Amino acid sequence: MKIPLASELDPAATAMSRQGPSTLNSSASEQRSNEPLLTPALKWAGGKCWLGPHLKPIWEQQQHRHYVEPFCGGLAVTLGLRPELALLNDINPHLINFYRQVQRGLEVAIEMRNKEEVFYAHRSRFNKLIKHGASESPEAAQLFYYLNRTCFNGLCRFNRKGEFNVPFGLYKTINYAADFRQYKPLLEKWIFTNSDLESLSIRADDLIYADPPYDVEFTAYSAGGFSWDDQVRTAEWLAAHPGPVLLSNQATDRIVSLYQSLGFEISYLEAPRRISCTGDRSLAREVLALKF
Repeated sequence: MKIPLASELDPAATAMSRQGPSTLNSSASEQRSNEPLLTPALKWAGGKCWLGPHLKPIWEQQQHRHYVEPFCGGLAVTLGLRPELALLNDINPHLINFYRQVQRGLEVAIEMRNKEEVFYAHRSRFNKLIKHGASESPEAAQLFYYLNRTCFNGLCRFNRKGEFNVPFGLYKTINYAADFRQYKPLLEKWIFTNSDLESLSIRADDLIYADPPYDVEFTAYSAGGFSWDDQVRTAEWLAAHPGPVLLSNQATDRIVSLYQSLGFEISYLEAPRRISCTGDRSLAREVLALKF
């Protein structure tokens, strides 16, 4: 398949092709390992910082490949693995706009305070930008960041009109970032897209790590939601990929059965709950499905 240039995916991005395995030499790998660890800039439900140590040994054996993540979310895994070249996609356009703006040197100029009146004023402004077709602007990225840090439990939820509708959070204190210059050198090497996974242009030998929305009732983090049919379609698409695939999700009976039926190797992990409406922080069972 043809691998698109960054300029073809995002006209404002630097024109950069996805190079071959020869670019991933040992010196480049050593340089990345010596760079400071970056944690996700956004709060993200189901974030996978804890999963990194489980995936790193696999990635170290496969890092000559291109890295593809069709549900990149908060970038917890990608920042942990630090691939030299990556194609990172998500169905949430506001998330992708934030990352693209960070690639361009995003600085936050809006007021950022943990105050209810400020939050709802910014939420209204953000939804107005969406309504008027300005959701890919630097201002929209700044507002998205503020809303994400300030809203209830860091949730990302939209109504049928595509409007952000998460209420004000209950945090006593919040640490806001005014700029993201420490992320720019790494993110500007990566390609960010906002499309359906079946539209992604990937190579047969790419390594895909997929962390689709959990198999739970609430999945509306993007307008349209993520149904069981979407889960099945994702699994079948992953199974058809000739290269290596890693999949993580909540270990519901039907998720386990689905990936087992498609020939994936199944293992189980105990994951810490990071966000819960009930306050429950007990360990949650997750499935790690592999296909090589």
